[in-house]
Amino acid sequence: MTQLKKIIATVLFATSTLSAMAGGLLTNTNQNASFLRQMSQNGIIDITGLYANPAGTAFLENGWHLSLNNQSAWQTRNIKTTFPLFAYNVNDHNTMHEFEGKATAPAIPSFQVSYNHDKWSVFGNFALVGGGGKCEFDKGLGSFEALYSGQIYSSVAQNVAMQLASQAALGYATQAIPQLMAAGMTLEQAQAAVAGPAAEYGKQYAQEHLNETMQQAYQGYSLDAYMKGRQYYFGLTLGGTYKITDNLAISAGIRGVYATCNYNGYVQDVKYTVGGQTADANSDLTLNCDQTGFAITPIIGFDCKINDQWNVAVKYEMTTRMSLKNKTEMNDFAKAQAADPTNALAQFKDGEKVREDIPGIIAVGAQYKPIEAVRINASMNYYVDKNAKKYNNKQKMLDDNTLEIIAGAEYDICKYLTVSASWQNTNYGQSDAYMNDLSFNLSSNSIGCGFRINATERCSIDLGYMHTFYQNRTVNTETAAGIKSDLYNRTNNVVGVGVNLNF
Repeated sequence: MTQLKKIIATVLFATSTLSAMAGGLLTNTNQNASFLRQMSQNGIIDITGLYANPAGTAFLENGWHLSLNNQSAWQTRNIKTTFPLFAYNVNDHNTMHEFEGKATAPAIPSFQVSYNHDKWSVFGNFALVGGGGKCEFDKGLGSFEALYSGQIYSSVAQNVAMQLASQAALGYATQAIPQLMAAGMTLEQAQAAVAGPAAEYGKQYAQEHLNETMQQAYQGYSLDAYMKGRQYYFGLTLGGTYKITDNLAISAGIRGVYATCNYNGYVQDVKYTVGGQTADANSDLTLNCDQTGFAITPIIGFDCKINDQWNVAVKYEMTTRMSLKNKTEMNDFAKAQAADPTNALAQFKDGEKVREDIPGIIAVGAQYKPIEAVRINASMNYYVDKNAKKYNNKQKMLDDNTLEIIAGAEYDICKYLTVSASWQNTNYGQSDAYMNDLSFNLSSNSIGCGFRINATERCSIDLGYMHTFYQNRTVNTETAAGIKSDLYNRTNNVVGVGVNLNF
């Protein structure tokens, strides 16, 4: 099982990211309950639009503006992995095994605050800018099991082939040596003459009879696997705006991002049975890694009120250069593998710094008011993923950057109630090579809806709901044992409530 251990250690634990509730590969554009009910916020002028359009807050009335929010999110990640050797799993003989991860985030708080005075304003925003919860796979992942099942089968097959070849070669020699001796050779001469042909015959015999012998000799394998990931990127943004004219404003700010992540998993009790005899594979692997990091994101933006009907805005967030530092516990085998800098486990070595940049964003938005009670919104987010450096330069495996297109509308039914709905399309540029069951995103369409209750002139309440429809994706990978096929699927539901105050 030495080869099994070596191969498992190189690929078992890749970074397992929890993708955001809305946004790019490592970005959460969902900052408050107002977003849930109306996701197209890049061109709005409101305290709840502080993240999407910070320059727009310059046009708020003088005084304080505060938005307090909480959201709850429920996600699942489902992978159906088909692999020929799964049929040897003694607990599930199907070649298709299903692996489901559940991610929950019951409390996601945030706040936005702005103080306006004439042409100037200062603002602050605290929210979860990336990650968003915990994801747990009770049965591990298909990549774990496929790796173990393949290497166990290969090891057993190698031993069976050697036995078949040895037995066949011995049988060949037992028949050939007496014939050669009868023809006048000595025993030593006959043994020397038959050695090569016997070995070749044994090799050919093993190749021809290996499959049928394996079906009789190899009874299968079993293992206990588990994987859990947790990822939170907390962001505190501070900045200000300035009204150049009554219709044009600019903004500048910085966001401090604190990342805290944990990856905890194991594969243990790996056993296999040959000829009715069960053996321990001696290939347990455990890892528990905490990662923390801090980085700064510069942000600039501008907003132009073309007239009473049209408003347009642009925001640019620069790439956040993030390095995560590891605090890791591993078993002795994992530590030995992590000591090799070429091994994938090296990225989880205790004290190691891992690059995990947050992509820059170009955000454009517009709002149109055909009448005073109706607002129609359109937004675009372009994530510069290919310039965000990842561990081992994984960003180079991307086919393209992420693009989001969003549209929404609001209608003031009366002065006390506003209803809204929106749609968002997110298109990721991931190649098949970039995708894996430890960390995957799927292009999607999301819908959001809800309403705002204008309780008083100075207090409003946002209630919103968002659901995401993901596009299933199948990725086929060639292996020595045949094609491994992964069918990826996800679900996502988010609800939120926010209270907005002016004073």
